[in-house]
Amino acid sequence: MTLPTEIKEFGHRFAKEYRAIRKAIEKYDRIVVYRHIKPDFDAMGTQMGLYTFLKDNFPAKDIHFVGDNHVTFTPRLFPETERLNDEWIAKGPFLAIVVDVGDRERIADPRFEKAEAVVKFDHHPFKGTEIAKYPVLFEEAAAASEIVADFCLSWSGRWMSKEAAHYFYIGIVGDSGRFMYSSTSTHTFAVAMELLREGIDLPRLYRSMYVKNIDDLKSTAYVLSHFRVSEHGVAYYTLDAKTQEELKITPERGKENVNVFSNIDGIGIWCSITEDPNPKDYCWRISIRSKMLDIAPIAFKWGGGGHPQASGAKIKDLSELDAFIGDLDALLKEHPEAK
Repeated sequence: MTLPTEIKEFGHRFAKEYRAIRKAIEKYDRIVVYRHIKPDFDAMGTQMGLYTFLKDNFPAKDIHFVGDNHVTFTPRLFPETERLNDEWIAKGPFLAIVVDVGDRERIADPRFEKAEAVVKFDHHPFKGTEIAKYPVLFEEAAAASEIVADFCLSWSGRWMSKEAAHYFYIGIVGDSGRFMYSSTSTHTFAVAMELLREGIDLPRLYRSMYVKNIDDLKSTAYVLSHFRVSEHGVAYYTLDAKTQEELKITPERGKENVNVFSNIDGIGIWCSITEDPNPKDYCWRISIRSKMLDIAPIAFKWGGGGHPQASGAKIKDLSELDAFIGDLDALLKEHPEAK
């Protein structure tokens, strides 16, 4: 099969890294695939797509995936995450493949540091010390799944199963905002096209990703009744712990209604602000979305990061909320056309 030009060119850009990673995968009989804490569509889609691809092509190898489960994605979209014991880790050398995360503290299982070799596929702005001997980092990619699927598709002599393609496609759809964010490129579509060739059932995939129930409607009704809009077009809502309990949702699910404000004339940036009462890391977690403007620098300022139109941040308590919204509002004041 002849691959699209976009995939060939991407593979050429990372030819050295791709060769090194393929040699590492072929060398190690024990492999673990890692991703970030509080996983999203892309983190889990990339992890499970790569895990499935490796199991399909190297059935004799001992391959695992680790990390925390998602409150709704597992087992609806992805299988329950494996509980890999310390005895397996200590048994001998293994290869760690880290996807969709580059910052050491955000990797879901710290035991990746015990690996003899570490490789990485990521699309997030990187800060800190490089964790991998063989990193593939491309910030312009719409999703980590786009990068890893490219790696797998361009591996001559290996095959992509329908199941692996299904997982990768979920990751691409989730992190590209269903192909609407500015990070979506011709390469994104080229990879998606190749995955679709494997027979993905698109209606079933989208239904499973975005299914809702009656309680979800109540959460949406609450958000639509309690949101606020700043002077220059920042829409936002807050969900404290008591409200989450009443709505029967968790902090992880607090951001699920953030995109009800997309494509609204007069709103250029929108946010969910959700209390996370975890005593080890108490904060209010924020998901930020934007029509046009790059919100990542403000996310970084407020303890987070991400992409130009989709980022995350956090504040210590609501006393910081006005200052945070003020930063976003000032950005829109400078660019009123972005509403």
